[in-house]
Amino acid sequence: MSTYHFRRSSYSTGGEANLCVEVATNVPSTVAVRDSKRPAGPVLHLSPAAWTAFLATATVDRR
Repeated sequence: MSTYHFRRSSYSTGGEANLCVEVATNVPSTVAVRDSKRPAGPVLHLSPAAWTAFLATATVDRR
């Protein structure tokens, strides 16, 4: 099994109220995503294309 090296967003303050995800992109053909508050919890595995599509949708300015 591959070892994922998760990182947090630079926008994360690390506070308890912080709602953040951690992302690992060090394993080829997989983007792993997990809840920063539950590092031992489940991990969502996405293809790089699915992750890119998610980011494109999540970063759209909705004002």
